[in-house]
Amino acid sequence: MDKPYIPRLFDEQLSFALKCKGAVVVTGPKWCGKSTTSRRHAKTVIDLMPIETRDNYVAYAKTAPHSFLTNCEHPLLIDEWQHVSFLWDQIKFEVDERREFGGYLLTGSVTDHVETTQSEEASEHTGNGRFDILRMRTLSLYESGEGSGNVSLSQLAAHRFSPCLCDLTIEDYAYLICRGGWPLSVLAKEREVALEQAFSYVRVLTEKDVFSLNAIKLAKNPQRAGRILRAYARHISTPAADETIFEDAKGSAGTLDNETIRRYLNAYRLLFVVDELESWSPYLRSKTAIRCKPTRHFVDPSIATAAMGLSPESLFTDMATFGLLFESLAIRDLRVYMESLRGKVYKYRDAKNREADAVLTFRDGSFALAEIKLGSKEDIDKAAQHLISLSLDIDHAKTGKLAFMMVVTKDRFAYRREDGVYVVPLGCLRN
Repeated sequence: MDKPYIPRLFDEQLSFALKCKGAVVVTGPKWCGKSTTSRRHAKTVIDLMPIETRDNYVAYAKTAPHSFLTNCEHPLLIDEWQHVSFLWDQIKFEVDERREFGGYLLTGSVTDHVETTQSEEASEHTGNGRFDILRMRTLSLYESGEGSGNVSLSQLAAHRFSPCLCDLTIEDYAYLICRGGWPLSVLAKEREVALEQAFSYVRVLTEKDVFSLNAIKLAKNPQRAGRILRAYARHISTPAADETIFEDAKGSAGTLDNETIRRYLNAYRLLFVVDELESWSPYLRSKTAIRCKPTRHFVDPSIATAAMGLSPESLFTDMATFGLLFESLAIRDLRVYMESLRGKVYKYRDAKNREADAVLTFRDGSFALAEIKLGSKEDIDKAAQHLISLSLDIDHAKTGKLAFMMVVTKDRFAYRREDGVYVVPLGCLRN
């Protein structure tokens, strides 16, 4: 019996992209639901996952590429399309010939096939104008049903807000961080089964997936792969320098060299596991220097907890780490919500140690500043003051209009402070 489908905010993104381009490539980590969602938007599906039929499909594609791509109803979904990545140019040609949008959907869990196709096999035909590339993420709290969605980011930007209450507790957030937003986890009825999915993901990742890339060939060493993943996890939600992660990965033995560690981290990026948050560079009225190091994140915080062997209960023994993981959970959700609005999320930090854990940039050029706090009322007050100080130094005439400022918390109440800063529980948010 098929498992029930969980509606995704990505559904609308994908539907819109198919109206705007001849072909859409859906990327993202394994197990995030790319195939399940993409099938709902296709009229014909070619699934290259089953080994027993893959060779026949690949031979067909090589022998008669035009027939392979046109002898069907469109949109045509090619699932795990990296096995026929040599068709990139042919798909481009068919898009031009059809002169219609929404012809092709390509799904895959690695980026090296797209990059190799464009840079080596088809250097003159990148697909620009014909292809759109969308990234799918794991489920946000609103999508998984734990979040109420009573506070909309788009409504906040339009200055519409009503105070509300969140049902989630700090114990709930500890569980949701470790469980993650994997559809298999969300649909699992038993708590331990749900929590096991992230551990299983990390096992397959470090024992198999990281060694499967065409672009980066790594000698198979699961123990080394796990050590490097754990080293990265220990610096979640921080701007740790590469050298810091390198030293952590080497440990006391010091048997790893920097180049090897760098290649592993690049492999995790290609697999959409590492998902760093880039820095935002506004125009400032002062000469304050902006610090541009990316902030370290995984695509889902459960990867970090599984890599470090953490349980929901163990998070309470190290509240500093709990806070960093809560921030990563919030960044995941904010990315899902903002991307559904065709916006982006960045990090801000300057030489005065002022920061915004998240800068939300909207399509109309406006932006919002957000801090993410697991802690006390004093932490919330300090975060709000930081946001106000930062906003006063931004040149809005050049950067854009400030839509709102917000502190995202684990607390129960969503309200607007007297200074105009919103305080919103993570479980209340939506796009």
